[in-house]
Amino acid sequence: MVFQITTNNEDETKQLAFVLGKLLRRGDVLTLEGDLGAGKTTFTKGIAKGLGIKRNVTSPTFTILKQYEGTMPLYHIDAYRLEHSEEDIGFDEFIYGDGVTIIEWPMFIREYLPENIMKITIQFVEETKRTIKLELDMEREEQVQQAFEAMKEDE
Repeated sequence: MVFQITTNNEDETKQLAFVLGKLLRRGDVLTLEGDLGAGKTTFTKGIAKGLGIKRNVTSPTFTILKQYEGTMPLYHIDAYRLEHSEEDIGFDEFIYGDGVTIIEWPMFIREYLPENIMKITIQFVEETKRTIKLELDMEREEQVQQAFEAMKEDE
């Protein structure tokens, strides 16, 4: 299933991601797509908070992978610099591991990805406004929609 939500600012983007983070399970793989500066790392920060991660989450652009510990491990991969790489850097260990894996710029490592992934696409609308398209399994899609709408009503 696919659904789309528009967030008005960075806080709403993080709230949406936080809601999703609370619903993730060990072994889940999420791909994040969007232009540079669209908010992929911001979205990851919200998921990390939902997973109980206290550390500051930063982009793994130069390190390619960052690992965080919370209620379960979070593996944050930025595949942007792997576009022309022939190197096997052991993605299987993380993608098929016991945590949640988030991959920015997944088009560069598609051949390593499992079939059952959650796809998230973030698009600029205005300076702080984003359209976020989520392709999730039906159960979690409904849970995310309901929880996010409830959060917005509480504001």
